[in-house]
Amino acid sequence: MTPFDKIKEARELLGLNQTSFAEKVGVSQKDVSNLEAGNKKFIPNKYIGFLLQNNFDLNSLFDPTKELCRKSMTQVKEPTKVYKLRTDTDIDTQLIPLYNIEASAGLVELFRNQGESEVIDTIKIPNLPKVDGALYVTGDSMYPLLKSGDIIAYKQISDFKNDIFWGEMYLVSIEVGGEEWVSVKYIQKSDMGPEYIRLVSQNQHHQPKDVKLDRVRALALVKASIRINAMR
Repeated sequence: MTPFDKIKEARELLGLNQTSFAEKVGVSQKDVSNLEAGNKKFIPNKYIGFLLQNNFDLNSLFDPTKELCRKSMTQVKEPTKVYKLRTDTDIDTQLIPLYNIEASAGLVELFRNQGESEVIDTIKIPNLPKVDGALYVTGDSMYPLLKSGDIIAYKQISDFKNDIFWGEMYLVSIEVGGEEWVSVKYIQKSDMGPEYIRLVSQNQHHQPKDVKLDRVRALALVKASIRINAMR
């Protein structure tokens, strides 16, 4: 079953016709029809965001060997991986709000209105440094360390010039052509000077990129990654 077939399956599992589904996703009915018919080259982010908001497992969406399934989670025994600084202090247990970046209209708006943004779920995680929230990962720039459908817990950074720890992993928002581009990257010092940073992927198919620091619109240090095994 292709990802396009699974989009249709997800719509039917939610009990929605194409028109209702289109309204909730924020697209036209014709767009849904074309997508389900396989007449598109890729699945737009609006659909991905809607599926995440409704707890569908993205790994099952894109893996042809898996049936489409939804996630069931309330408590995580341990994070898959914790990225700690030497100055970090663990908190025995904390409740972390899980947000949908698509519904929040981007990372900048999410950080600006974090107290008012819709929370998809609350994750209870022990033995983790203080974090501000969590998001689902999309894309493959940090594969195999992170996969689409994984969750990252983050700590927001306000002072871009002085609070960057070189070589650490960050959730970063960059302005590109007047639009927001969001990804998870390692941030390294750039050979182009202090006005630049270098964004580096775990996935070797993604080339490093130097960007001007003044194009960074939002930044958060990734503190943990969580891989949830979906319950069928």
